[in-house]
Amino acid sequence: MKIKNLLRICLFIVVLSGLCRVSAQSPVNLKKHITYLASDSLHGRMTGTDDEHKAATYIIEAFKNEGIPAADGQFTAADYLQPFSYDPTIDSVKTHISGSNVVAFINNHAANTVVIGAHYDHLGMGDPKHSLYTGPAAVHHGADDNASGVAAILELASLLKDTAYKNNNYIFIAFSGEELGLYGSKWFVQHPAVPLDKINYMINLDMVGRVDSATHTLTVNGVGTSAAFKDAIEKLHTPLHIKTTESGLGPSDHTSFYLQNIPVVFLFSGQHKDYHKPSDTEDKINYHGMVDVMNYTVSLIAELNDKGKLAFTKTKDDNVDSAPKFKVTLGVIPDYTYEGEGLRIDAVKEDRPAAKAGLLAGDVVIQLGDIKVTEMNSYMKALGQFNKGDKTRVKVKRGAKVVEKEIEF
Repeated sequence: MKIKNLLRICLFIVVLSGLCRVSAQSPVNLKKHITYLASDSLHGRMTGTDDEHKAATYIIEAFKNEGIPAADGQFTAADYLQPFSYDPTIDSVKTHISGSNVVAFINNHAANTVVIGAHYDHLGMGDPKHSLYTGPAAVHHGADDNASGVAAILELASLLKDTAYKNNNYIFIAFSGEELGLYGSKWFVQHPAVPLDKINYMINLDMVGRVDSATHTLTVNGVGTSAAFKDAIEKLHTPLHIKTTESGLGPSDHTSFYLQNIPVVFLFSGQHKDYHKPSDTEDKINYHGMVDVMNYTVSLIAELNDKGKLAFTKTKDDNVDSAPKFKVTLGVIPDYTYEGEGLRIDAVKEDRPAAKAGLLAGDVVIQLGDIKVTEMNSYMKALGQFNKGDKTRVKVKRGAKVVEKEIEF
């Protein structure tokens, strides 16, 4: 029996009975995908480069080989590709960012669609704004971040094509621009392949390749975004130790969907010392742990198959700090794709200084204390001057008006 077919059969059986475990040989396709995407030849898959295009081409071919079609008629570019571009101001410099999402679609002719996503971009030869490496230029391989997630969605697409879980359609998206500020996922929700109100929920797989062999921990974030997630998770059996968090916000692409009132879950195998460094290499991937993550993902999808359209719940989001290195936080999620002057607020967290002061999503911060806010850098400079308990004034543009509020940190 072919290894790929064994993987599919065992994953299907594990959902139904929990009695079958995938064999030790089954991660062969995961390893193939990660080995290529994290190779030196792709130079870290920086958004907007030829290497990003090579990675996208590989992903497209993988979908084609499994018979997973593009999202029919949704995009005017080449099959599967959704190009995007932004012209943000970063560190006071006008910058052009362009890239492409890769989008595939299993059409079960259902009323609603599940989005399963993972970003395929990484830090190239060492983006100085995001890399934690201080040596000379070197390939940032991004095997775990996030070739692992891409490998998982490619295999999940193959598995779901052949399962009986047909009560939803499935869109598989390999996002680009995540490392630079969630650009690809934000573009997708602004230009969706199906109407947003027809998206049932979103599963984001980001860094699922380093399940600890001792603790077997998988963190499932966002379970508070729909009561159905909690109910389903309680029923699932897995060798993984599942740790859950409520918040729908976080530093990955599910945030873009949560901000559109779509239930989300974010699967994450944990932080490690190789994060955003050249040493995030393929040889450190725990493939059997990844298979457990895929089993778990299919089990969750199966449990939700008969639940209809999931009800969305807004979470308090108090476990995500938009500025963790400062003594205080305003309590907002910035719109990283905003192209005007100031810092536009994408979301306001409940019970935080901004919310208590009456700031709203869509407000553009133009001054904090004595410092004028023109972009992210000046915002961080302004925030860094305050301590807990301090009070100051904040000015925001709200439509055509300038509104001033008192903030207490």
